[in-house]
Parts: sequence; structure tokens; C-alpha cells
Amino acid sequence: MKITSCLTAMAVFSTIPQYAKSEDLKQIFVTATRTNQSIDQSLASVSVITREDIERLQANSLPELLSGLSGISISNNGGPGKATSLFLRGTESDHVLVFIDGIKVGSATLGTVPFENIPLAQIERIEIARGPRSSLYGSEAIGGVIQIFTRSGSDQSETHASLLLGSHDTYDGTLGFSINSDNSWFTLDLAQSDTEGFDACRNSSSGGCNTDEPDDDGYRSESASFRAGHSFNDNLEAELHALRADGESEYDGSFVNESETRQQLFGVNLRYHPIENWLLSLAAGKNWNESDNFKDGVYMTTFDTERDSASLQNDIELATDQLLSLGIDFQQEKLNSSTQYDLNKRDNRGYFLQYQGAFAENSFELSLREDDYDAFGNQTTGGAALGYNINRRLKFWVSYATAFKVPTFNELYYPNFGNPDLQPEESTSYEIAAQGDVGWGNWRVSAYRTVIDQLIGYDASYTPVNIDEALIRGIEAQINARFGLWHTSTNITLLDPENSSSGSNDGNQLPRRPKQSLRFELDREIGAYNLGLSLLAESKRYDDLANTRELSGYGTLDLRAGYQINDAWRLQGRFENVFDKHYETASFYNQPGRGFYLTLNYQS
Repeated sequence: MKITSCLTAMAVFSTIPQYAKSEDLKQIFVTATRTNQSIDQSLASVSVITREDIERLQANSLPELLSGLSGISISNNGGPGKATSLFLRGTESDHVLVFIDGIKVGSATLGTVPFENIPLAQIERIEIARGPRSSLYGSEAIGGVIQIFTRSGSDQSETHASLLLGSHDTYDGTLGFSINSDNSWFTLDLAQSDTEGFDACRNSSSGGCNTDEPDDDGYRSESASFRAGHSFNDNLEAELHALRADGESEYDGSFVNESETRQQLFGVNLRYHPIENWLLSLAAGKNWNESDNFKDGVYMTTFDTERDSASLQNDIELATDQLLSLGIDFQQEKLNSSTQYDLNKRDNRGYFLQYQGAFAENSFELSLREDDYDAFGNQTTGGAALGYNINRRLKFWVSYATAFKVPTFNELYYPNFGNPDLQPEESTSYEIAAQGDVGWGNWRVSAYRTVIDQLIGYDASYTPVNIDEALIRGIEAQINARFGLWHTSTNITLLDPENSSSGSNDGNQLPRRPKQSLRFELDREIGAYNLGLSLLAESKRYDDLANTRELSGYGTLDLRAGYQINDAWRLQGRFENVFDKHYETASFYNQPGRGFYLTLNYQS
């Protein structure tokens, strides 16, 4: 039997995860508090996307799957495999912390996560925890935390495969199997995808790619993941997991226009119950983020980063509905590049403490963390949340938290550019929220205010310095409903991402973040058939700090259908951007037009 939790339920309120059916009320997630917790216990705005959701929505990439969810906006430089930025609650693209199977991922040079190179075929589940989490996780968790879990198979042995064919000469193929016994499990998944793509960037000598290369810019990727574990007894469990994703991307650029990338990680987890009310967890892993870059086939640069990490966590149930968590994290980042940096290694140790409790109709969370970076000294963050169950179907909570983000290797040490005197960016956030279960579904509304100080900007000599500030206010609403055979999910974001720095940009809208966005999903089951549509609408945004380059608002409509041929085989089709809407999320960079994709799935 797998070890799942050492904390009893602390609330009676029920809600449902993103896209899930209304009877799915007790989804377990770990990201918001670093402990196993059902969604109905949470004092945070969280969403869970399952493998079932991924397959039903028929998204072609991870950015496409996440785009338009409450608090999330995406900027993409020209299609599949091209540079993609994710903005969570209006914060910067490097203010979101991302884990894959508990291992932090992303580039230590750029500070961002290459969402475009994370293969959707390998994903079992995604957890999104909005709002600052530095008091549990440390640097980067200003806007929130996204944790991705690779495929783990079911509780019994199975085999699955799929083949997708579609527009832009696109094909995807997957193959995987899992073997499960009472005490052991093993899962292996393989995937390959290829698309000829389209012209990533329109002709421009004044911005964007700064070149004219009117050709199709393709993307190819190969990936594999495995997971193996064993429960030695009811008290001890061990697991190994790994992921590797290789990609080749073509794009338009005046200095480089081709990249070969590799995302790779390996980890081990141990969970041990010394006594009934004490869970001891040890996790260690390594992440590689590698990129070789070319111009018309000629090698130009290499940027490879490695991140070693380890974590020891103790969860102690002091009494019913009272949980104490404390632990230590270690992280070392290393850089290997064709560019010579002044420093290519740094370490960090983080010590954290969290107390979760409930009494009567109230629940609370308190957290405190201190990080010790060898380049910056100590950084202390904290968080507090208080919830009140008005009744079994209505819950209210308030929260406060601080967070920070350390500068990247590029900002600190890039030759003739970096500034080693930079200090971490810091934030303070407040949130008030309510959520309810109304029988036919559920809803959640959150309002928040975040102030970010010491944002890294650029002085007159284009040197990075801590000179900028931002004030971000937002309202998020999510409604999930089921009426008979109809399922709907609605996500609404109203955002005011304001540049509050002194100078000419004061009061301007932060770049590439729309103020309003809507995502609506509608699905219908008809026997062996299912039909659905997705509507995404976003208001205008700006591509620059001065707000001189406006990107028009847009709306796209996707249609999808599926047919369950028999117990093992299923046929699906997706009609993307039905009205062939032209739009840009970054100036000069094209987005997909109308397309059609057909998928054949097998599972037994």
C-alpha cells in the first residue's frame, strides 16, 4: 500500500478541481502546503488538471493547455517549441516556481522555465497554487507554484498508445505501459512529435526577430519518462523517477535561428513513518537544462545549467487537525557555457517551518522560512492564512505572505552586462477569497494585491539595477458546473498590472499581460460520443514598458469531438482556431491559424 497522508481532514467544505466532474470532490494535492491535502482543505487558490482532462481537451502543448486559466497569461514567440513566457497573477515570467515530480526546473541563466519544451505526452497531472509560496519553497515563488507530475499509470497494469496527425505536417506518437503489484510499480512512457510549423516571425527590422526569414519554422521532440517504486511495508516506501526531453527548434533570428535543447531530471524519494503520527520524507534530484544554438547550421553558443537539490521534511501530527511541518532544503546551481561568466556556481540552504490547524469552523496556516544564499546572505519570508467555514457549502479565507526572487546568472555575471551588486526582488501580497459548492457545481472568487519592490530594471548604460517597482491588483473567478450531460468550466481574470516605478513609465501597464481574459469550456456526452468547445478571449496588451507597441485583443474558438470505438480504442478530432483569427502575444511573432488534428488512442 502506498503511503498517502498523515493528516486527517480538517474541513467539511467540498469543491472540485479544474475541469473535473462534479463528483470528484476529494482530489489530493501537495503543492500549496508541501503536505498531502485535499482541495476542500485548502486556504489557497488551487487548480488540478488530470490526465483525463488533458486527453479530453486535446491540447497540442503545455502552454496551450494552461493559457487563459484563472490568473495565467501566455506569451509565445511564433508557435510550437518557440520561447514561451507564463505570467501568473501579473508577476514577471521568472516569478513562477515550477517543479517536475518535486524537482525544480528552469534555466539558471535566464531564470525562466522553457514551458515549450516540457512534453505534454509525459504529464499525468498538474497542480497550480496561485499566490506567493516563498515561505515554503524559497526564491521565485512570487506569483505562485506550478507542479507537474509525470505519468504514473493506474493502480493496475496497463498499456497505452496514441497517434496524432494534423495541420502543418504535424504528427505525434506515444507508447507506454505500467506494471503494478501489491507492493511495487513500474511505468515507462515514450513520445515523439514533429511539426513543420509556420513562419515564426513576420518581416521586421525594428523589433521582434530583427530579420526577414520567410520560411516554415519546425519543431521536433523526443521524450521518455519512467517511474519505479516499492513499498517495503506500511511504514517505508521508496521511488525512483526520471524524465528526458530532447528538442530541435527552428525560428527566425539575426544571430541564432536554430536550437537543440535538453530537459532532463532524475530523482529519488523516500517516505518513512517512524511512528504513526510522524512522516519523514527525503527527496533528492538533479535537473539539467541544456541549449546549443546555431545560425543556419553553424554552431554559435552553448548555455548548460545543472541544479542539484535535496530536501528533508518532517510532518508531525501533534493532535487531531494539528500538523507541524519542518525541514531543510539544499540547492546548488552550476553553469557551463561557451560564454565565460565571472562566477559559475552558487549554493543555497533553506530552513522552513509550517503549522496547519483547525478548531471549530476555523482553519489556519502559518509558515516561516529563512534562505541562506552564498551570494546574498539571509532572506526571511513568512505567510499566514485564516479560513472560516460559514456552512458545509460556503467557505471564506484571507491570507498574507512575503516572497522574493534572487537575480539570475545573466543579471549578475554575464560579461560586460551583469551587475554583481544586485539584490533580490521582494514582494508583499494580500488575498481575500470565497468558494462555494452549489450542488450543480462550484465557484471560487479571489481578490489580491501584490507590491513588488527592487524589481530589476536597466539604467542609462543598460546595466541591470534594482530600480523598478510594481503594483498588481486582480480578481479571479472560476465556475465549474454540470447539468445532466453538460459540463462547463469558466475562468475569468480581471488584472491591473501597474508599473509603479518613478520615471516616464510610472502608471503604465506591465508588458505582455492583458487586463481581462476569459476561458470557457463546454462538453457534452452522448453515449459513446463526446462533443466540446473552448473559447479563449483576451483584451489588448502592450509589448513594451513605454506602452507604445499595442497588441490587439483577440478571441479564438476551438471545437473537439470524440468517439469511443470499444473498450480499448478511441478516435478524437480537434478543429483549432475555427475562424482563423490572426493575433500576436508578442510583437511580430505569428500564432497558429486554422488547423485540424486527428488522434487515435489505445488503452487496455
